[in-house]
Amino acid sequence: MGKNQETVTSKGTNILALGTEIIGEIKTDGDIRLDGKLKGNLTAQGKIVLGATGIIDGDINCKNALIEGKLDGKIVVAELLSLSATAKVHGEVITAKLAVESGAIFTGTCKMDEVPLPNGNNNKK
Repeated sequence: MGKNQETVTSKGTNILALGTEIIGEIKTDGDIRLDGKLKGNLTAQGKIVLGATGIIDGDINCKNALIEGKLDGKIVVAELLSLSATAKVHGEVITAKLAVESGAIFTGTCKMDEVPLPNGNNNKK
């Protein structure tokens, strides 16, 4: 089995800890890790990590994503979307590359295609 590659951004990582609940939209130029709850949309120029205790009820648009928690909504990933064994995804997935661990739950649709980055740039080098 080949290695999955993703581009790493050099900007800092934002962290929303367990016990944090946000209603609204989040946008960041860097990476973000969410272990709490978000009701709203999340856009990141870098990587999104939805921890095992994290819950998002809304849409995600990012460069790379690792989903360990629960997502209800549409997710658009320009490069690599990884679903861990604890992931529960309900909705639409659009990504260039997809990695799914045994045990992950995915209910919805999936389209694998070239996806522009959240800032509108193409992910081609």
